[in-house]
Amino acid sequence: QVQLVESGGGLVQAGGSLRLSCVVSGRTFSRYAMGWFRQAPGKEREFVAGISATGGTTYYADSVKGRFTISRDNAKNTVYLQMNSLDADDTAVYYCAVARTPYINIVKRSYEYDYWGQGTQVTVSS
Repeated sequence: QVQLVESGGGLVQAGGSLRLSCVVSGRTFSRYAMGWFRQAPGKEREFVAGISATGGTTYYADSVKGRFTISRDNAKNTVYLQMNSLDADDTAVYYCAVARTPYINIVKRSYEYDYWGQGTQVTVSS
């Protein structure tokens, strides 16, 4: 059974930083791309950042480029999202997800992921 457990969310002031973590079990982590998505109240879930299986390729939504950094530690089965210069528009529930197909480098669409974490709330106060 594949499980993803996120942590690291919380309340932060505008301009602050948070680091999200997601631990994956039940799948050969090092073979699959990983992604972070977010969903704000009243909005659809949107792609935030993705990383290839080896970590050699990363890609971001335009709205977070230059502020967020995705990384992974395959020895720990963990993917991270470092979020800097946060603003109120970043307030959302953040989800990590593991790609459906192994060895695909770029995975941006939600249907390309088949397992999701429970989500962690990030609230940015202005």
